[in-house]
Amino acid sequence: MFVEIDQKQIKQVNRTSIVQQTAFWSEVKSKQGIVSLAFDFKIRSADLYPNAPDSGYIEHDLLVLIQQLDREHSIAYVPYGPEIEPEEENQGAFLEELSESLRYFLPRNCILIRYDLSWESPWTKEEDRFDQMGNWNGPPPKKIQEFRLNFSTQKWNLKKANTDILPSNTIFLDLNQDPETLLHTMKPKTRYNIHLSRRKGVTVKSIGLEDLDIWYELYRQTASRNNIRLNKIEYFRSVLTARANDSSSPAEVELLMAEAQGEPLAAMFLVIAGERGTYLYGASASANRNYMASYALQWEAINIARKKGCAEYDFFGVAPKPDPAHPLYGLYKFKSGFGGELYHRMGCWDYPLNNKKYNYFIAAETTTPGYHLPTSN
Repeated sequence: MFVEIDQKQIKQVNRTSIVQQTAFWSEVKSKQGIVSLAFDFKIRSADLYPNAPDSGYIEHDLLVLIQQLDREHSIAYVPYGPEIEPEEENQGAFLEELSESLRYFLPRNCILIRYDLSWESPWTKEEDRFDQMGNWNGPPPKKIQEFRLNFSTQKWNLKKANTDILPSNTIFLDLNQDPETLLHTMKPKTRYNIHLSRRKGVTVKSIGLEDLDIWYELYRQTASRNNIRLNKIEYFRSVLTARANDSSSPAEVELLMAEAQGEPLAAMFLVIAGERGTYLYGASASANRNYMASYALQWEAINIARKKGCAEYDFFGVAPKPDPAHPLYGLYKFKSGFGGELYHRMGCWDYPLNNKKYNYFIAAETTTPGYHLPTSN
């Protein structure tokens, strides 16, 4: 297996429905002080898909974020990439060859490449990973996962990260349906709450940068209520102000707010990239929760995404099953009510470039908070 790689300009990153693999996302991260690199890669089709013609090639690209750990050391982080998903038997070998090819383009003291894989977990195809109710029990212990992914590799160097950065479990809603059908396929309580919010006078509107403080107050209340680490307002300003309209992969951001009698009740960031609408961040007030404003907000976002030509809606982060003990169980209950299909990603996998320093990094990482932001309602 051989992967041919060429570096390219960020604005040439291919159009995609994965927000985190767009030129827009690179602009967001640039505003947050994070450097991005973009690469084209080319590989024989037969190396990824056993039944593909030997003479065929696949060309794709990759956005890589360089995150500084200190003045000298960094890690390369690939959010929800690579997008192209090989057959399971070739996944490990592909990541190994891609990593070795990328090595020479990365900073000298880059400790590892971390792939936050959006690929579907192979363990969702194993019947013994489901309980009697049909709920997925998740993947097996790390050692078993690593054995399976490394089986086709030469160096056995792929390591399952201790935590995932971006959500590994989500719900995708098919938007190729009319609003009445979408409402009909929801759980009755969700449909009722959408109508209830309307009867209580909840309306939804788009707000701009001048109202970011309204969002931030709702977010502050949500973070306090759910014990979520609070990001600074500049974090959200970077998402709302980033532009990549001169690129091949822009995205559209809308900050939506639900209110009643002029009182802000809930807000969310809707990001549209390619043919997907993504519910990126959400927040709600601690008071007047009986107005069900989050339901009205979500329903409006779904309809906006549909009207803008999106084929699917990503709810971006839920518990893997209806487990009350899981910290994202509340989000599972809320989001699953709108319908859609539960999807389990493979999550974060590391390819160490310096094994000694990688072991130090992993030890330190377990004692410091992660740099991801859970979606909350």
